[in-house]
Amino acid sequence: MRTRYTASLLAIVAIAVLGLGAVLVAGISPKLGLDLQGGTSVVLRPDHSVSPGIVNQAISIIRHRVDALGVAEPDISRQGQSIVIELPGVKNSARALQLVGQTAELRFRPVLGTLPPESPAATPQTTTPGSPRTSVPPSQIPTTKLEDDSADAPVVLPELDKGGTVVRRYELGPAELTGKALHSANAQFEQGSGQWFVSFATTGPGTKQFGDLTTKYVNKQLAIELDGVIKSAPTIQQAITGGNGQITGSFTERQAKDLALVLRFGALPVQLKPDTVQTVSATLGKDSLRAGILAGVVGLALVLLYMILYYRALGVVVMLGLGVSGMLIYAIVSALGQSNGLALSLAGATGIIVSVGVTVDSYVVYFERLKDEIRSGKTVRSSVDRGFSRAYRTILAADLVSLIGAAVLYLLTVGSVRGFAFFLGLSTALDLVTAYFFTRPMVVLLGRNRLFTEAPWLGVARGLAMTEATT
Repeated sequence: MRTRYTASLLAIVAIAVLGLGAVLVAGISPKLGLDLQGGTSVVLRPDHSVSPGIVNQAISIIRHRVDALGVAEPDISRQGQSIVIELPGVKNSARALQLVGQTAELRFRPVLGTLPPESPAATPQTTTPGSPRTSVPPSQIPTTKLEDDSADAPVVLPELDKGGTVVRRYELGPAELTGKALHSANAQFEQGSGQWFVSFATTGPGTKQFGDLTTKYVNKQLAIELDGVIKSAPTIQQAITGGNGQITGSFTERQAKDLALVLRFGALPVQLKPDTVQTVSATLGKDSLRAGILAGVVGLALVLLYMILYYRALGVVVMLGLGVSGMLIYAIVSALGQSNGLALSLAGATGIIVSVGVTVDSYVVYFERLKDEIRSGKTVRSSVDRGFSRAYRTILAADLVSLIGAAVLYLLTVGSVRGFAFFLGLSTALDLVTAYFFTRPMVVLLGRNRLFTEAPWLGVARGLAMTEATT
């Protein structure tokens, strides 16, 4: 029996120490939320009044895009008709707005001709793209404005380089296919050529559409337009009839991944316009966190002092148990931040601090149950195990109430409240684990050691208010 308790105690301590050591050696630490590390806050609104269902659909698509970006703990919520997006750690607000707000309709257009970049002296277009022109220099043919970019009409659209500068423009015919024919898209790297490309798969109907289109334009250029910009204008080498194809070009890794991202999650159901875009400083949040940690440390120190004065050696068990719980929380939060993008916000830190009270309550329930056992005439040795079995039912019931409350908050809320609920639930679940695998064996082993039960001041017997320490 003693060996079982010793093994349980050593196992959980080893897990906590090794887990903490692993994340520290790997250089992994908890990721911080927007309020603690700063980032970008974007507010988007529809260009016209739409139903709540349309807004919710746009939010769902934006959330998929943000999740695919790997942003830690994004906060995406609706305020009336507006969509509020908070991206912690994203300092480039222009790129964030581009990725989350563009409608991303992919169009395939035949190339009618190539033009140089537009001249500042360009005049309004009076000729149809592809028609004969004898009096207008190519550089003065204006680029089609985004609001005039109709899928059913010929257009003149630019191709940009990595810095966003127009390198050439294309005269294009009406779109003959859209991105709705695509089922999936992924950025891939070809080792042989050292080039990034986007591979895609078509839908059932899209397979025939792609086959017909690419058969029609074999050995001709087919431009790929995304929101008024030409992403690539490859020459069709052969018909794509098998349902799978590739979009190649001079893509960087970021360009290929961005293109695959917006293609994979489709077009927004409504045109969104930026209402506000701002970079958020982390100074205020860090100051608040620092003040909260200080208050938490002072409060925890006072609680531990009281527990030691009141329960003597058992108070030391509380201190050690909180240390084990702290190591486990740090290791788990750090690992989840690295693998799943979990971020610690001010609300999450509050949830952890609140959970300390839940954990201390579990110790008090156990220790008070021990007192009741001893008052009934039992010894410390016989009480520690029996007392825990009865106390653990109370601890389990109390923690389950907290877990249910945390689960309801997490499922029904968004933003900071959800972060609070997650960390409160995680800490409460760890309380059940440490109570069973650390507190129980620790107290049982102490209760069977005369040095700890009969010590003049710190003895377990004195902490349980026994008049006589019998073992």
